[in-house]
Amino acid sequence: MERPVLSVSQLNERVRSQLELDPQLSDVCVRGELSNYKIYPSGHHYFTLKDSESSLRCVMFRAQASRLRFRPESGMGVTAFGRVAVYPRDGVYQLYCNALTPEGTGDLQIAFEQLKAKLASEGLFDESHKKPLPAFPERIAIITSSAGAAVHDMIRILGRRWPLTKVLLLPVRVQGPEAPPEIVGAIRYANEFHVADLIITGRGGGSIEDLWAFNDERVARAIYASELPVISAVGHEPDVTISDYVADRRASTPSNAAEIAVPDQEEIREMLSSLSVRGDQAVRKRLDALRERLRRYQEKRVLSDPMAGIDDRRQDLDHIQQRLCSAEERILAGKKQAFIRLASSLDAMSPLRVLSRGYAVAADPSGDIIKSASALEAGQKLQLTFSDGGASCRVERVHLDHGGET
Repeated sequence: MERPVLSVSQLNERVRSQLELDPQLSDVCVRGELSNYKIYPSGHHYFTLKDSESSLRCVMFRAQASRLRFRPESGMGVTAFGRVAVYPRDGVYQLYCNALTPEGTGDLQIAFEQLKAKLASEGLFDESHKKPLPAFPERIAIITSSAGAAVHDMIRILGRRWPLTKVLLLPVRVQGPEAPPEIVGAIRYANEFHVADLIITGRGGGSIEDLWAFNDERVARAIYASELPVISAVGHEPDVTISDYVADRRASTPSNAAEIAVPDQEEIREMLSSLSVRGDQAVRKRLDALRERLRRYQEKRVLSDPMAGIDDRRQDLDHIQQRLCSAEERILAGKKQAFIRLASSLDAMSPLRVLSRGYAVAADPSGDIIKSASALEAGQKLQLTFSDGGASCRVERVHLDHGGET
């Protein structure tokens, strides 16, 4: 019997048909490690599942990949769900994957950690971007479901704590695929029309799936871009979402958000009462100090007898004048005594005093004093000065002490 000869395409097609007829291969779960994970521009995902001994080619088309809630990465342990079939062009079998579940941790938790790391690296969680909350907001926009208990709790607490604040509810869905775009739209609306001074967005508690709208990247970026300060109030105290990290303030619960958003009127009353008492005490203390100061001024002589100070100054001037005059007399007396002493000394050395004792001063015609007989010559004219006058004379002879004569 002659064997039929098959082409490569025919053989691949027959193998593919056989595989597709096996019901166990049409719905399989395969556990392994992701390797060589690639996302093509078409949106299809191609990767390899491997364990310590074997590997399996896999593909996940764009429609199925769009439902992934985390970002698969090489090295990640997963369980893949799908069907086994042959790709006729290459003649190899592969797993056509419909879903992926990470091993050990749920896909939502991995998606949460991945988005958290991404936004943190971009600086969306930095404290420097946090805006301060208004101390006394006039208007608050609450972005949440109008049907939940959380909104009623917030409105009740806001009204009790600070009834002066107007509350505007922007109702949105807070669960399901429609929730993120509605929350984003409400945040943008509040900012564009500045309908409030503060935004509170959140919802009551629930599972991670229920709270997932507040782990959406679009919601996180809308909160970050908001010019109005935002309080994130999602779930119960242990629940933490991406919105909590991005918001300007995190509240542990929606009720806590209302407490954070406005002051307590009772505390304000107590503070104002305390300030009033302290103000009264300060005013009384100041008045007492001023009264004491006034009393001291009233006791001063300058106020009771204004002329007394002038009279005292007059007496001071008289005493000063007397002291100046006495000092002047003492100085003049001293100067006079000094003058007398100097005049006596001068008189004692005066040539006239010598002449008064019978002496005379001889001078040549030019007025030069003749100090020695040797300077004279016979026939020389002289001028003699006495104490009471003078005389002109001529030298007849010159007698010297050594006996000479001229």
